[in-house]
Amino acid sequence: MNEQELPERESMEFDVVIVGAGPAGLAAAIRLKQVNPDLTVVVLEKGSEVGAHILSGAVVDPIGIDRLLPGWQEEEGHPFKTPVTDDQFLFLGPAGAIRLPNVAMPPLMNNHGNYIVSLGNVCRWLAEKAEALGVEIYPGFAATEVLYDEQGAVIGVATGDMGIERNGEPGPNYTRGMALLGKYVLIGEGVRGSLAKQLIARFGLQDGREPQKYGIGLKELWQVKPENHRPGLVQHSFGWPLGMKTGGGSFLYHLEDNLVAVGFVVHLNYKNPWLYPFEEFQRFKTHPSIRATFEGAKRLSYGARAITEGGYQSVPKLSFPGGALIGCSAGLVNVPRIKGSHNAVLSGMLAAEKIAEAIAAGRANDEPIEIETGWRQTAIGTDLKRVRNVKPLWSKFGTGLGIALGGLDMWTNQLFGFSLFGTLKHGKTDAESLEPASKHQKIDYPKPDGVLTFDRLSSVFLSNTNHEEDQPVHLKVRDMDLQKRSEHDVYGGPSARYCPAGVYEWVEKDGEMTYVINAQNCVHCKTCDIKDPNQNINWVPPQGGEGPLYQNM
Repeated sequence: MNEQELPERESMEFDVVIVGAGPAGLAAAIRLKQVNPDLTVVVLEKGSEVGAHILSGAVVDPIGIDRLLPGWQEEEGHPFKTPVTDDQFLFLGPAGAIRLPNVAMPPLMNNHGNYIVSLGNVCRWLAEKAEALGVEIYPGFAATEVLYDEQGAVIGVATGDMGIERNGEPGPNYTRGMALLGKYVLIGEGVRGSLAKQLIARFGLQDGREPQKYGIGLKELWQVKPENHRPGLVQHSFGWPLGMKTGGGSFLYHLEDNLVAVGFVVHLNYKNPWLYPFEEFQRFKTHPSIRATFEGAKRLSYGARAITEGGYQSVPKLSFPGGALIGCSAGLVNVPRIKGSHNAVLSGMLAAEKIAEAIAAGRANDEPIEIETGWRQTAIGTDLKRVRNVKPLWSKFGTGLGIALGGLDMWTNQLFGFSLFGTLKHGKTDAESLEPASKHQKIDYPKPDGVLTFDRLSSVFLSNTNHEEDQPVHLKVRDMDLQKRSEHDVYGGPSARYCPAGVYEWVEKDGEMTYVINAQNCVHCKTCDIKDPNQNINWVPPQGGEGPLYQNM
């Protein structure tokens, strides 16, 4: 059925439409109502509930929350229960570890004063604050289309139709999506959001900026034995099992209630197509310095998510006609600190204040250029500028020398306010970084033991991921022939390894290799959209309310 034959969308009008109930979107909603309680604000969330798709380490710098909700510490029921009490940095070798002295680390790396949290629970708490102010929040509604006026300015978004069958035709339970119209639209979808991608391309928002860089973060939540639990311990490490030429690292965060979050990040500019990030994560847990924490423990949750790593020089132009990008849609993660939620909150607040001023001045659907021209002079700009060379130095010189030079660069920025390197470029995209399989040796990974290490499918089960199977596949392969002759024949089928959920398989059928897409396993990490060497896979949202349902992640 084509667009002309579909029933007309119902529409609702608001002052501000926000896509994504993450820290940025919810902070923007709260700040809008703080500035002007009469503003009508709606937040769309594709997850089945607020927090369902939120996954982060997370150690949170409270600077954003302090400014958004002064006095929050005195309230009962807030989610910031575990202040950081001990900060450790380890370099791992195959059989041992060296602890780096804290005094050698730049002060900005210090985590004291920060909190270990479930970011999903922080978002649930922020959603309660927003709703108490009169913000309307619609979970289970995926924004799938940007709406424009005749001049090309953004005037709203449309939610996806429900009940479309696999053949693309409306089924018996078909429901047309809704149009949500606003004077301004804020896009806070998170990393590599589908609408943000469209807007960046349409308005040339990446022009003159370095390409965005990414990592994949994998995380598990465990309940450990009381004698192995150290509330407030933050432990970061790098080195083994990754080689010195592959960027990445890991974390162990000890929360309350004998809970420990363990995570592993692989920078997606890796060259070897045989690399298997999920298996590297499982192998990491077997290190002598790590495995003791998990003796007699129980794994509770699993998830994965892409992370923006481009930083200061990769942030796209934030404003466009009719709205702006905020949070991880804008790429505001501080890579060496492994933190982004504080900047997400601050960016939501900045956008809210500028848009509230614009509406008060009688403006609508024009470009809130003040957001773009202002962010580099705020705490966000300061935070990102002083670490801007850490990622490119790591990429160029490898883990050993790259981290040493990155540390030196952070010290000179901290002490003298300048960098010896100026502002370095990133160069290639992560997709362009992958090399043909013939240039690399296959990696032999150990089989999981089901106690400390696991396979992907049992892990995806813990993510509570669910998709209606009789719907169009939301992972769009543009050219299946290209996928076979290049992704498979040249690169060895890396999608079967870089996907942390077992979505992609190359299966022999009648003597031919066939690409199988198990879309129901997808945890919405967007790695395929980023790392496919031909940029031949396009991730789009499935029906609203589907995907993972993360608990305490």
